[in-house]
Amino acid sequence: MPFSYVSHLSCPKCQSVYSIDEIHQLCACGSPLLVKYRLEELAFSLKPSDLMTRPSTLWRYHEWLPVQSEDNVVTLGEGVTPLIPMPRIGREMGIAHFYMKDEGVLPTGTFKARGAAVGVSKAKELGIKALAMPTNGNAGAAWSLYAARAGIKATIVMPVDAPEITRKECEASGANLFLVNGLISDAGKIVAKAVEKGQLFDASTLKEPYRIEGKKTMGLEIAEQLGWKMPDVILYPTGGGVGIIGIYKALNELLQMGWVEGPLPRLVAVQAEGCAPIVQAWQEGKSISEFWSNANTVAFGINVPKALGDFLVLDAIYKTHGCAVAVDDETILAEQRRIASHEGAFVCPEGAATFVAAKRLRENGWIKDGEVVIALNTGTGLKYPNTIHREVPILQPGDALAEDI
Repeated sequence: MPFSYVSHLSCPKCQSVYSIDEIHQLCACGSPLLVKYRLEELAFSLKPSDLMTRPSTLWRYHEWLPVQSEDNVVTLGEGVTPLIPMPRIGREMGIAHFYMKDEGVLPTGTFKARGAAVGVSKAKELGIKALAMPTNGNAGAAWSLYAARAGIKATIVMPVDAPEITRKECEASGANLFLVNGLISDAGKIVAKAVEKGQLFDASTLKEPYRIEGKKTMGLEIAEQLGWKMPDVILYPTGGGVGIIGIYKALNELLQMGWVEGPLPRLVAVQAEGCAPIVQAWQEGKSISEFWSNANTVAFGINVPKALGDFLVLDAIYKTHGCAVAVDDETILAEQRRIASHEGAFVCPEGAATFVAAKRLRENGWIKDGEVVIALNTGTGLKYPNTIHREVPILQPGDALAEDI
């Protein structure tokens, strides 16, 4: 049986077809490219029970991934992340079947490890020696470390306000790191100019086709963890939108193969009020978003004023009868503390935003009684230590604890 059933690259806008064996970025029409597979052959050759004895990494799904030779796999053991019941918070929300998919346990501490693992592996297979990308922090950290493991040189440009730990990860990996006094969109313009010189592969979000395939494995894992049944709702913190695009792609592929049945889960794109272009576009019924001026939020990973794949995110929302929700920063930070104190999970601000959105959607009746709801926590709160502020008492040696503790 082949290691991969990958077929070709296809443009979702103009339907142009490209070879999987050559280096490609965007389609000639400017659209991101999507990876296609020989799903009928795969469905004939593979059954759900065949996965039972495989390692608990995302590479258990290698037939659905674009890397054609196992020799080119670059891995740090990423996946499978737990699907954790949230009973206490679920009861308070009135959601009896509320789960968190916790991506914070992955290498580098965020879901970005998935995209990096598959993207860097395919880059290695294609013979790429150097890559560049703009980042809000976590993607750059992940791609830097995976690139180092693959022997590929990484050049990273991130906003000066990005979480400091992500900068340290890039520095430790030996990447060429640059800071920009601006947003990820400004970093993207700098990377684009560098790529024009012809020495670097552009690994920007959706400017290469393979990051989606790594993120897609979140959807494959959710389906397998639920016994190949669909949840009713999946909430996802949305910046560039690759995660929600990938989950939608994965579940559609499983549907085509006959591994799952029924309607797809309603997908919810969660953004911050300080940067909510997808939410605004959805509210206005548009197929693309407008650039969000003066974008700013504590949920730095979703501070993306204009996503290249916005039309794919919105398409996924519309076709699953989902929605888009914006949450304010103060509520996000309060929810981050509440999740930790109620469930013992220190999630990232982006993940906390999905919990707030779930609560609001339950309150207004959009989430119904008995529905299975999954919130994605895309990273560990340890990547954002500055989101927690509290004066802690300092004791001297020999001091007694206060009686009113």
